[in-house]
Amino acid sequence: MSRPPKQATMEEDKFPRLVTSLPGPRAARILELDRQYVSPSYTRSYPLVARRGSGAMVEDVDGNVFLDFNAGIGVVATGHCHPEVVAAIQEQSAELIHMSGTDFYYPNMAELAQKLCAIAPGSSPKRVYFGNSGTESVEAAIKLARYHTRRDKIIAFYGAFHGRTMGSLSLTASKSVQRNGFGTLLAGVLHIPYPNQYRCPYGKKAEYCCTSCAAFLEGELFKRLVNPQEVAAIVIEPIQGEGGYVSAPAEFLHDLQRVCHEYGILLISDEVQSGMGRTGKWWAGDHVGLEPDILCVAKGIASGMPLSATIAKAEVMDWPPGAHASTFGGNPVSVAAAIATIRLLEDRYIWNARRMGAYLLGRIAPWTNEYAIVGDIRGRGLMIGIEIVRNRSTKERAGDLRDAIVDLAFNKGLLLLGAGENILRLCPPLLITQQQCDFAIGVLGECILAVQRSA
Repeated sequence: MSRPPKQATMEEDKFPRLVTSLPGPRAARILELDRQYVSPSYTRSYPLVARRGSGAMVEDVDGNVFLDFNAGIGVVATGHCHPEVVAAIQEQSAELIHMSGTDFYYPNMAELAQKLCAIAPGSSPKRVYFGNSGTESVEAAIKLARYHTRRDKIIAFYGAFHGRTMGSLSLTASKSVQRNGFGTLLAGVLHIPYPNQYRCPYGKKAEYCCTSCAAFLEGELFKRLVNPQEVAAIVIEPIQGEGGYVSAPAEFLHDLQRVCHEYGILLISDEVQSGMGRTGKWWAGDHVGLEPDILCVAKGIASGMPLSATIAKAEVMDWPPGAHASTFGGNPVSVAAAIATIRLLEDRYIWNARRMGAYLLGRIAPWTNEYAIVGDIRGRGLMIGIEIVRNRSTKERAGDLRDAIVDLAFNKGLLLLGAGENILRLCPPLLITQQQCDFAIGVLGECILAVQRSA
């Protein structure tokens, strides 16, 4: 396939530039090929056929350039193809691509493990297991929790997304389509309500919601369904990702940690989407002083290379050789990308996530008064959710309006994604500039207004 004529370099593009209708002719041909040969299980919100990326910009196969406000679903923390990450990948791939860290040793695997232990929450000694994806990180956490405690029950939350493999899928309770048709999942998993202060599961006001959710655990679940002495772990996302960018209140997380300590239950924090600086700190739990026993990490850890980490207190990660392993986990090329990523996040991008997140939230906070279909705006750093409703009084979810906004934004050159039933998620690369935020705010505001008028 011939390449489209170049009008500007990706490095020069800071804002969208559309040169064809969408999808363009080259994209249309690839879409047809994809429909014929690729699994239909993938969820595609719009017909973006990406060819290359730089910073916060993505160019498709027809030469259209888009501003990426989803960062490859929260993965490219340092932006697309950051020069320092690319250089690390190129250097490592010229020396050693694979030998299998489960059977042999890599210098940079040990280096990365040391670094992750240093930035993990709390001062207790840690150890790291490496995998390839978020779901693998969660699978490892499930197995480790059961092995260490010799208990088999796991508690998770409604709205949670922890992955799609059978163990992590058993914890996932976001959308029924993700579980339908796969038969019996992992036994011993129970779900409880997540403390959503905008939509309290108990119908309470926001300030009382977290108290009710915490009380349910001891007052109902432990009394009626499961003995806490049989519970290996409680798994929580400090900020639910696919569940709608909902933050658990600090009081709830503190109470959850208290319950875990009291009953000898391990606290597993899934920071696959919220970690690696996205919220303006290394981990979303850092905002409230959360110190989990096991931390699940992926997505932004290696700026797009496949890598995950399960970080646990050293006293917890006590399984013997052969208990769990991965042929490709901790691949040296992915590890090199992760080391470069961490350096960039430390040097500049966590700070930028904090600064740009505050700027974005400040600019769009008035939208709950300005647009009738914007019910709530929430988030930390560059992990922001906008809840789209049909009516602010009833809070009726309006997933169709959310989808229309996402589609309209795409046709204006802005890449967004939904979350949950009716949430717009804003999770750009952490190097996003104020000018790019201003552009995105302008386009998004136009799209919301247009959809609101047509509703």
